[in-house]
Amino acid sequence: MPPKKKEAPKAKPLIGRLGTSLKIGIVGLPNVGKSTFFNVLTKSAASAENFPFCTIDPNESRVPVPDPRYDFLCDYFKPASKIPAFLNVVDIAGLVKGAHEGQGLGNAFLSNIKACDSIFHMTRAFEDEDVTHVEGEVNPVRDMEIIFEELRLKDVEYIDGRLQDLEKKVIRGGDKAMKPELATLQKIHGILTEDKKPIRFCDWSGAEIEILNKHLLLTSKPMIYLINLSEKDFLRKKNKWLVKMKEWIDANDPGAPIIPFSGVFELKIFEMEEEEREAYIKEKNAPSVLPKIITTGFKALNLQYFFTTGKDEVRAWTIQKGMKAPQAAGRVHGDFEKGFIMAEVMAYADFKELGSEAAVKSGGKYRQQGRNYIVEDGDIILFKANTAAGLTDKKKK
Repeated sequence: MPPKKKEAPKAKPLIGRLGTSLKIGIVGLPNVGKSTFFNVLTKSAASAENFPFCTIDPNESRVPVPDPRYDFLCDYFKPASKIPAFLNVVDIAGLVKGAHEGQGLGNAFLSNIKACDSIFHMTRAFEDEDVTHVEGEVNPVRDMEIIFEELRLKDVEYIDGRLQDLEKKVIRGGDKAMKPELATLQKIHGILTEDKKPIRFCDWSGAEIEILNKHLLLTSKPMIYLINLSEKDFLRKKNKWLVKMKEWIDANDPGAPIIPFSGVFELKIFEMEEEEREAYIKEKNAPSVLPKIITTGFKALNLQYFFTTGKDEVRAWTIQKGMKAPQAAGRVHGDFEKGFIMAEVMAYADFKELGSEAAVKSGGKYRQQGRNYIVEDGDIILFKANTAAGLTDKKKK
C-alpha cells in the first residue's frame, strides 16, 4: 500500500474577530490630534476643538484604501462602476490617566475600544502653547505608558470579574466543561498582573485562542503607532522624542509599525487646490503619509482583497488572509460559494506586464483553481459556479 499522505499542520486560529467589516480605532490622550487626523482622513466634520472631551460619541467612517493596482485596473477597463476596498476607522475620544476607574469619560471610551479590532495609537510629539496637554507638558513616552497601562488595567478588571464567576461554577458548582476556560483566564490574569504584558505577545494554543476570542480583550489588539509632529519637524525629519519613542516601542511592543506624520501638514495640503497641493509637496519633498497609514491599518486587521474586472465594474473584494476560493466567491454572491466550480485566476503583476487577459492566457499564466486554492492579495478572479445549486438549496429549506 502506498504511504498515507501526511496531513498539513492545522493553522492556529487568529486572535480577534473574524469577518471583513473589522474596525480600527484612533486612541490617545486628549488633544494629541486624533480628531484633526480623522477629519482629514475621512473628509468628515467631526469636532476637532481644543477641549479634552469634544469627541464624546465615536465618529466612524469608511476610508478608501489607496492602491495603484486598483487605479491601473480602473484606467485600463474604464468601467461604469468603481468600488475600492475600504478601511473602517473609528475616532475615539481621549483617554486620561485613571480611565479604567472611570476618570474623564473612561469607561465609555474603553468599551468603544473593545468594539474595535486594531488600534491606531496616536501620540503627540509637538509643542503648541495654544493646545493644552492634559498632563501639563509634552512627554510622548509617558503618554504611551499611560495608554498601555490603562488598557492593561481595564483587562485586569474584566478578567477579575470573569474569574470570580467561573470559580463559582467550576470549583463550587463542579462544572467540568468550564475548566479549560478557567485555566486560560488564570493564565491571562498572570500575564497581565505578574508579567504586566499585553496578551497579544504570548504563545497561545488553538484552544486557548478560541477562548480568548470570546472576550476580545483590549491588550489582544494589534497597535500601529502614529507620532504626530509639528509641520517643521515633519519636513526636516527630526524631533527630539523620536529616538526615545522608538526605543520604548521596541522594548514594549516589538515589531509594531511606527509612522511619524504631521496632522498640521496633512490638513494644510488637504485644504489646498490640487495644483497648489502638488507644487507644495514637490517644493517640500514631502508627500502625504495618509496612504501609508491607511494601508498599514488595513493590513493590521489581517485583511486583503481580490479584484473582479470588466467594462461594467472594477471592484476590490475584501476578504481575510488565508481565505479559500469558494468562500471568496461567496463574497461576490452567496450562491457562488454553494455552487462553486472553479476560480479562473490571473496575478495582477502578470496582467499588467503582459497587457491583456488574452496575453496572460497565451503566456500560460492564466490558471484554473479549485476548492483548496488560497486566494492571494491582488488576484484578478472570474468565478465559475453552478448557481442553480444555490437556488435548489434554498428551495429545499
